[in-house]
Amino acid sequence: MDRISDTERQRIAELLAEGAPVWRLHEEINRSRYAIRRAVVALHRPPKREPRRSPLRLSLAEREEISRGLAAGEPVREIARRLGRAPSTVCREVAANGGRGRYRACAADRRAVRLLRRPRPAKLARCPRLREAVEGKLELRWSPQQIAAWLRISYPGDPEMRVSHETIYLSLFVQSKGALRKELARYLRRGRARRR
Repeated sequence: MDRISDTERQRIAELLAEGAPVWRLHEEINRSRYAIRRAVVALHRPPKREPRRSPLRLSLAEREEISRGLAAGEPVREIARRLGRAPSTVCREVAANGGRGRYRACAADRRAVRLLRRPRPAKLARCPRLREAVEGKLELRWSPQQIAAWLRISYPGDPEMRVSHETIYLSLFVQSKGALRKELARYLRRGRARRR
């Protein structure tokens, strides 16, 4: 097994700091050259950046203030006034993270950071049932607008089976969002291979 231990990784870092040549790394660390190279590359890799937050979003300090206010039994309007935020912002934050009784600032902040991550997988890529329905209607030469409207009518109680016509267009024309088969674009009424 070529896995490098933490002590070996630390020794590699020390040797690199001293400016030791590569042959000395191989001499002191009894691992394959590939394992040592992976360790060296990992040491030179810059640390993962913390996602940049917009000033429009709530900060961890504001979330802690919300948590303290809720624990003290303050009304949402009072908490919002103290933070200089709209009451609807605070209300949505509390509702999305467990309500008044279960709101925790750290858990809410972790959730917010997780939701910041991009790119998100396309809805058509995540839901095979929805993708099959959309592909079937495209093959029948339905327009994306007709498909979106049909889905709303056919599956009124199933939010998973909803998609906008713009999402369908994106899946057809933007490679990074390409959840639908590329050849389905020829079934569109205009027959364009590219979107303007």
